[in-house]
Parts: sequence; C-alpha cells; structure tokens
Amino acid sequence: MRQAGGAPGPNPALAASRVARAGGYILEAVGQLRFEARDFSTAELHRARAERLQRVADRICRVHGFDVTVRGKLPQVPSVLVANHVSYVDAPIVAALAPCVPIAKDELAGWPFVGAGARSLGVVFVRRGDAWSGARALRAAMRALASGVSVLGFPEGTTTRGDDPLPFRRGLFGVARLAGAPIVPVAIAYASPDVAWIGEDWFLPHYLRTAMRARTAATITLGAPLAPDAYGCAEDLAHAARSRIAQLLRRPHS
Repeated sequence: MRQAGGAPGPNPALAASRVARAGGYILEAVGQLRFEARDFSTAELHRARAERLQRVADRICRVHGFDVTVRGKLPQVPSVLVANHVSYVDAPIVAALAPCVPIAKDELAGWPFVGAGARSLGVVFVRRGDAWSGARALRAAMRALASGVSVLGFPEGTTTRGDDPLPFRRGLFGVARLAGAPIVPVAIAYASPDVAWIGEDWFLPHYLRTAMRARTAATITLGAPLAPDAYGCAEDLAHAARSRIAQLLRRPHS
C-alpha cells in the first residue's frame, strides 16, 4: 500500500503477519523453556529465561522491522541497565542486546500471548502506584543479579517523548548498591516521534500503527558504567545516571 507521492503507507496485512509471528516466537520459546528447565536450579532458571528472552526479543525486533543502531558496549558482568522510557518498543530493542531481566509496566501484562509469555521468560511487571508491586520487583532484581543476570529498568516510571528524562526513581539504584552491580546508562532515541507511547493513547491501536510501519529506526547509546560505591547514596547515583543519559541524548548522531 502506498500513499500519494509513492511513499509506503500503513500495511494492515503486514501488521497481522507480525503479530502472528511474534506470538509464535513467544509460545515456542516458552514451550521449549518449560521442557528444558525442569531440573534447573533457581540461578540456572534465571539465566535460561534471560538467554531465551534475548533470542525472542531479537526475533521480534527483526520481524517488526526495528532497525537499531547501537553505540558503545555493555560490560561483561551482571549490571543494572537503566534507560529513558519512550515506548513499549524500548524493552525488546534493549533486551535483544544481552540476556537480562526487564522490569516493565503492568499495562502489558494482560495482553494475549505477550503478557503471559513475557512473564514466563522472566519479565517482571510493576503496577504503577502499588508499593507492594514495586518492592516485589526490586526483590526480583536482587535475585536476578545474584544469579549472574543483568536487570533492565526504566526509572522514570512512565513514558515520555524521550528528549528530556524525568527524575529517576531510586529503587533500582539502591539494588545496584546492595548488589555491587554497575549502573549502565542507556539512551534510547527514535527517528520518528510517532514511536512515543504517551498520554492517553491506548496500547493496542498504537501498537498496530507501529506494526503497520515498514521500518522503525532507533539508536541505543550505552554510556560508561557507573560504579555504585562511588556515590554516597542511591539518590545521588540516580541523579548521575539521569544526567548521563540526558547528555547522551543531546549528543549529535553521526
């Protein structure tokens, strides 16, 4: 389908194909994991879930036409990856880089295939404004790091247009200090502002618009790790990470 002038337009058939294939990838991964992990220890299960999730995230990115440019490298030790939050697209494009346990908004947990499948692959869902849910997520992050698996979080707590991060919540930074895990600032930027999932926009219509788009370009810039013991408290560490991500977002991409 093409718009006036020959530019590619929305493609409902492409979206339907992508939804079906993504659902198939998730179901296949969950089924294989349940078969393989019957005798795993807790730590082995954490690592197996994270490795499987990375492969699924990579396949989902490929089938959706997410063209991701990555600048920088991740450390080779379990880390806490903290990113600015623009869209539900953020989690798969970062999770595709390395095995990790993402912490995601609860809104996605009830979506068919995605919610249950993501939970089975180790994604931790957090209900906004629920202190118990937040504490449970932090405990899950501690267990993941203790098992040798990195954690991915979005400490703004909500999505924005992505150019100026909101103040970071300090919970994950306290976890990093307790675990002695480095903080990796992750700056996410998209070529199109339409990728941002903000305001009162419902998930399903927005996702379908994204899935109908032929390609979605993104840039991930990985900042130098921050040593948690170099900062006096979790709040200072959170402020440093936010400042670093803001700097990376302002950096011109060549």
